[in-house]
Amino acid sequence: MSWFKKIFGKETKETLDKGLEKSNRSFFDKIGRAVAGKSKVDDEVLDELEEILISSDVGVETTVKIIKMIEDRVAKDKFMSTSELDQILREEIMKLLAENKSSDSTFEIPESDKPYVIMVVGVNGVGKTTTIGKLAHQFKQQGKKVVLGAADTFRAAAVDQLVIWSERVGVPIVKQGMGADPASVAFDSVQSAKAQNADVVLIDTAGRLHNKVNLMNELSKIKRVMQKVIPEAPHEILLVLDGSTGQNAFEQAKQFTAATEVTSLAITKLDGTAKGGVVIGISDQFKIPVKYIGVGEGMNDLQPFDKYEFVDSFFKKDE
Repeated sequence: MSWFKKIFGKETKETLDKGLEKSNRSFFDKIGRAVAGKSKVDDEVLDELEEILISSDVGVETTVKIIKMIEDRVAKDKFMSTSELDQILREEIMKLLAENKSSDSTFEIPESDKPYVIMVVGVNGVGKTTTIGKLAHQFKQQGKKVVLGAADTFRAAAVDQLVIWSERVGVPIVKQGMGADPASVAFDSVQSAKAQNADVVLIDTAGRLHNKVNLMNELSKIKRVMQKVIPEAPHEILLVLDGSTGQNAFEQAKQFTAATEVTSLAITKLDGTAKGGVVIGISDQFKIPVKYIGVGEGMNDLQPFDKYEFVDSFFKKDE
């Protein structure tokens, strides 16, 4: 049994349900108003549903796909009652997520080719450093030897925050002074991790979106210097997005995927917002695996993204 299967037990599922409670309640309140007094799914209901999905931050392109799928079912079945709408939406969104590369697994760290290098990118304030800390904790729980690299050298607070996480989790950190070359820190981090025979090294990077060209150059340089130590590095580029920002998260995803080859996503802060639909839209539109979602402040509240459990919690009705 994998660590992922073990972690997604009853307690984890309850945390997910609670984390998506605001999104769930907001969505069903809107659906309830849209179908009030109506017995069948008609054009008017579909128009309202389209507005609801867009206002729930599912995104225009993904919403259009979902509405088309439901229209096709209505045409095929001839009649569809409004009472069936919740279940149909659940089924069609599940189908949509199943079509893309959204992964139902955490990072698989191979036993060979140590260390496994994960470069973490994202703008300031999205929960990037916290995500690194929580990932370090999870890897350590699996018995992995972890090293952190503080390559966000443009903000003293970023390095300080990562130091706090390294102490809290009990893993070593490689850092230099504020204003140091981020690529130099990344190089030292990977070299140190290799010397210590570490399993994983997590590299924090600066969260500046000043412009795409500078961002691209900076991230490319960090990758190049790490490859001097480990030619395949980084093995993963994890983009952290703040789910509570809704459409702004889409824009950040566009900027970073244009600047570097993002291989996986973590979507944070879903517990404090009604914008959980953003996970559906981003997962569908960018075709990049969503590996983790943040549904709380606790050390274990960065959860592996399971599309089936996510849709179940999003559409969970009060007993």
